[in-house]
Amino acid sequence: MSKNVIFCFSGTGNCLDIAKNIAKALGDTDIVMMRRAPAVRDVHEAERVGFVFPCYAGGLPGDVEKFARSLFVSPKSYTFGVVSYAGYPGVGLSKLNEIIPLNYHAGISHQSACIWLMPHTMMFPVLTPEKAQKRSEELAAKIAEDVKRGVVSDKKPSAPLFNKIEASVWPKLAPKKAAAFAVSGKCIGCGQCAALCPKGNIKMVAGRPDFGTDCVQCLSCLQFCPKEAIHMGGVTVKRERWHNPNVTALELNEKIIHID
Repeated sequence: MSKNVIFCFSGTGNCLDIAKNIAKALGDTDIVMMRRAPAVRDVHEAERVGFVFPCYAGGLPGDVEKFARSLFVSPKSYTFGVVSYAGYPGVGLSKLNEIIPLNYHAGISHQSACIWLMPHTMMFPVLTPEKAQKRSEELAAKIAEDVKRGVVSDKKPSAPLFNKIEASVWPKLAPKKAAAFAVSGKCIGCGQCAALCPKGNIKMVAGRPDFGTDCVQCLSCLQFCPKEAIHMGGVTVKRERWHNPNVTALELNEKIIHID
């Protein structure tokens, strides 16, 4: 096992990019992806254990909470959490802190992935994609330095009531949003969307994607579609797609990414 382990959930690549940037600064790091069940659960030998994930509807994405409860982290390990968000960090860090106490936590505002709700440039403060990425890299470098120095946050992660309510109802709303998935004539039947889906919610039928409703709204399928053929209603047809320029669709499907 590597000296450092970072568990990462990423939908459009921002969080994996953040995890990679932190890992490069730390060295000897395994990034264990949490889009599906993590390939490694027992990390009690790691000196540092981190978590990098996005804010989804004010809470944790996908099955991250369930996966976190299955991990074996030594109480001697230095633990940290980083949330990526467009408008607000939500309660994900607070929920994670209840499961695995965090020594250190931080947030990074980045591009919005929720294309059906807002353009990807909507973040606070509003920045161009290039400036947002530059800020993300700078903050990841600072976080890595804090982690290397063993900095301990002086407060627990916040848990705003509104975000708690939002996160609690999201699992019921996500399937309804998934019902709006459709594919245009631009589709070339490459099957990348089906391969990317962390829930196996997309099946290829007669060379075309067929969408179910077991969806966590990571939107990897939509944002990484090479032909921009997937949409969720008329507004998404017109909106520009976004995925992190430093992350590929293949990387999202990796189980473990090692960085020396």
